[in-house]
Amino acid sequence: MFEKNLSMGYLLDFYGEVLSERKREVLGYYYNDDLSLSEIAAELEISRQGVRDIIKKAEEELTFLEEKLHLAEKFDSAQRRIERAKALAASLGSDELCEELQSIAADLG
Repeated sequence: MFEKNLSMGYLLDFYGEVLSERKREVLGYYYNDDLSLSEIAAELEISRQGVRDIIKKAEEELTFLEEKLHLAEKFDSAQRRIERAKALAASLGSDELCEELQSIAADLG
């Protein structure tokens, strides 16, 4: 369950802006603020089932986007490759290359 929550929160970071404001708000409450369905329902003055439906639909949208675009996967891969390259550059004593790789990593976020 924790891994799924972490994964969905990560996808929300990548694709959240393409969701409707309502879906983004509900997922933010659920994954980022760790509110329960009941707490979200009370906050938004809708039913608990309504909150659950919004979450499910938003999760499906985020999963669909990642399956088609693979942006989160590519980002993770790029960060891992940069870290390996930085380690290699450091072992070779190339400060300039290390700095450039650090700059690239910072640009990625």
